[in-house]
Amino acid sequence: MSYYDKPTYKKATGNTVIVQNDNVDKALRKFKKKVLESGLLNELRDREFYTKPTTARKQARNAARRRWQKKLESQALPKKMY
Repeated sequence: MSYYDKPTYKKATGNTVIVQNDNVDKALRKFKKKVLESGLLNELRDREFYTKPTTARKQARNAARRRWQKKLESQALPKKMY
């Protein structure tokens, strides 16, 4: 048997979790965590409806403005309470 005759194994693509010791609940929790961290559901939610490029830019600008305001509020000195 030569190098080229060796069997090839297909690697699973996407998010996969192996169930060990018949513990499906633990595997399901791991799978949900992987999906959440990958941002797949957020991407699907964004792609569900078409958003015009101008609307997307406006939303991004507003989000940046909110982040900036939040940062400024966290750095500001507390109000005088007397």
